[in-house]
Amino acid sequence: QVQLVESGGGLVQPGGSLRLSCAASGFTFSRYTMSWYRQAPGKERELVAAITSYGGSTNYADSVKGRFTISRDNAKNTVYLQMNSLKPEDTAVYYCNAKNGLLRHWGQGTQVTVSS
Repeated sequence: QVQLVESGGGLVQPGGSLRLSCAASGFTFSRYTMSWYRQAPGKERELVAAITSYGGSTNYADSVKGRFTISRDNAKNTVYLQMNSLKPEDTAVYYCNAKNGLLRHWGQGTQVTVSS
């Protein structure tokens, strides 16, 4: 059974930091490109960051470049999103995604709220 379980979300003040984690099970994690998406109320889900199967390449949405860092630990079947200098516009539900060709898996999401 495929599972992606996100954790680490919460309420943080502007300028603060959070680290999201996504623990994967039920598939060969190291073969999948892992991504973080987010969806704010009334908006479409958007790609935040992605990392290839062995971490050789990453890409980021322009809105988070220089502030967010995606990483993975294939030994722990976990992908991370370090979020620094958070802004109110980063408020959203953050979803973990695993992709390998036509195969895609989603987590249930974790809420991140940036507010004073």
